[in-house]
Amino acid sequence: MPPAAGAGVIAERSCPALVLSATSSGQGKTTLTAALARHHRRAGRRVRVFKIGPDFLDPMILERASGAEVEPLDLWMVGEAACGQRLWEAAAEADLILVEDAMGLYDGSPSGADLAARFGLPVAALIDARGMGQTFGALALGLARYGPDLRLAGVIANRVGSDRHAEMIRAGMPDQVPLLGVLPRLAEAVLPSRHLGLLQANEIADLEQRLDAAAACLRDTALTGLPPAVTFAPPLSPRSPRPAPRLAGARIAIARDAAFAFLYSANLRLLEQLGARLAFFSPLHDSGIEADAIYLPGGYPELHLDRLASNQPLHRALRAHVDAGKPLYAECGGMLYLLETLADKADHSARLAGLLPGHGRLQPRLAGLGMQSLATPAGELRGHSFHHSTMTTALRPSAHGIRQRDGGRGEPVYRHGSLVASYLHLYFPSAPDAAAALFTPRGTGG
Repeated sequence: MPPAAGAGVIAERSCPALVLSATSSGQGKTTLTAALARHHRRAGRRVRVFKIGPDFLDPMILERASGAEVEPLDLWMVGEAACGQRLWEAAAEADLILVEDAMGLYDGSPSGADLAARFGLPVAALIDARGMGQTFGALALGLARYGPDLRLAGVIANRVGSDRHAEMIRAGMPDQVPLLGVLPRLAEAVLPSRHLGLLQANEIADLEQRLDAAAACLRDTALTGLPPAVTFAPPLSPRSPRPAPRLAGARIAIARDAAFAFLYSANLRLLEQLGARLAFFSPLHDSGIEADAIYLPGGYPELHLDRLASNQPLHRALRAHVDAGKPLYAECGGMLYLLETLADKADHSARLAGLLPGHGRLQPRLAGLGMQSLATPAGELRGHSFHHSTMTTALRPSAHGIRQRDGGRGEPVYRHGSLVASYLHLYFPSAPDAAAALFTPRGTGG
């Protein structure tokens, strides 16, 4: 959309937009959002999808469905101003903006409802209708009335078992809450999952067929039309200030393969804006590495134990890198890879890189979850924790994360020589100078 008349004036932008939420996790939000993106994309529309809250797995699916990058929106981790700028920028290029919520509509502080209210986004709430009839309407009414600032466009009944079941749901709906659709139980559209969430998109061989099947279910619902347009205010300044090139000329090698894939695109863009040259390598396949700094992100090392353990040449290359005093930064699964041993859920253990003294073990239940920040001399980085493993080490933490919900002590951060590791997944744009320091040798101004 062209800017408004007048030199230097930045115009508002409008675009149809909708938040897809639910009463809780596991209701089918990602499947519905992906189905909507696929439907509108096949209709020739340009679709931009965002994900509320921290997530690596759902965006992989949504990118395949929409054909465009999926970025996080979160009032705390990303920041209100940055969220607003992303929506405003998307409105210039998209025919439709879809936003998938995290957990339930009112869960968390800030919640998906808070973000929707802040930017005037209408919300469609998905409710798993299994095991209920007219009570469905009571839940719908509760969602509509709980948040006075919420624009509830309506609700969708999911996993409806029969025509008679659908009739019971319609009979119990209050007049003031629209029923936007009734979706059947459809095994061929279900997205498979494991611990931590959905399978990675490239692990689902028939993902395209599943997305097409999910999109076909929307044919007789009100969701196939475009939602109302939302007006997005321009940012206070047209562009965020470009960070100082603190990593100018530095070559950063980043692990990226089936075992290490939990990366925010915004993190990679920031490293490039800081002046770094990025290269990617695979701990599963590559035997050597040459770089000024290394980034080991999170992922699923526990699913590839034997392959990771057998790649001894890369272990030696990583050790040589650290012995030379070069920075190595590792998050969650990347940290587990650096331990002496790691055991999976079946208690199968393997010897891994051995750069960090200690042992990791996958647990049957979630061991860490929540938003956290990390205070550093160069600024406060924000991020999150989400893991099913625990680790033991004789090392004393050099710092701890700070839990967002109560200010309490969060995940430990370990520094061992030039190596920095933690369970935290950090969002680098929250503090660019602090992010640059993670990849700067100590004693050089980082």
